[in-house]
Amino acid sequence: MFEYAKALLDLYLPEKAEGQGLVEYALIIALISVALVGALIALRGGIAEVFTDIQNAFNNSGS
Repeated sequence: MFEYAKALLDLYLPEKAEGQGLVEYALIIALISVALVGALIALRGGIAEVFTDIQNAFNNSGS
């Protein structure tokens, strides 16, 4: 997993990235992570309902 993340960083960052640029990328990644966690928490009931509906559809189609 670490090697995959390092390969992605090497792909998008120049070889001699300045410290300020790295901090900006880290802040953007942190902000996106917080937003995703917030969205998943807000939608958790809806997501669970969708999976329940899918499970019920599979159970009913097998009969």
